[in-house]
This record gives sequence, structure tokens and C-alpha cells, in this order.
Amino acid sequence: MQSTLVNLTYEIELKKGEEFSLPKDAKRQIKPGKWLISISPATEPRAVQVRGHWAFLNSYAEEDEGLYDDYPTR
Repeated sequence: MQSTLVNLTYEIELKKGEEFSLPKDAKRQIKPGKWLISISPATEPRAVQVRGHWAFLNSYAEEDEGLYDDYPTR
């Protein structure tokens, strides 16, 4: 299998007096070759996900397999 890194995005927040530097894990991704590095200010904070299904998905247990097999599909 061959894979290619297409987009690497980091969101950072600098506090007053801090100096910008690339995160260490970002530096590890940069290999020899041609790179385009773009820096732009975040215009608005990330939207908080109001509703998610993670609690349901994370509550699945192997014992639940086949629990609803008797119910007809829609």
C-alpha cells in the first residue's frame, strides 16, 4: 500500500509574549521536496458539536450483536 500526505493542518493559539514555531510532529512530516506553507488567522472559533452519537456508538458491546434481528426493516 502506498499513501501520500495531502493536507496537514494544525490549529494553534499563541498567547501574548509567545513566539511561533512549528509543532514537533509537524516538523517530522516535512521531508525533502517542494512544500507550500500557508499561515492565516482563524476567523472564528471552531464550532462546538451540539449533538453527537458517540455515546451510543461507544456503548455497543459484542453481546448486543443480533439484538434487533427480529425487527422488520423499514
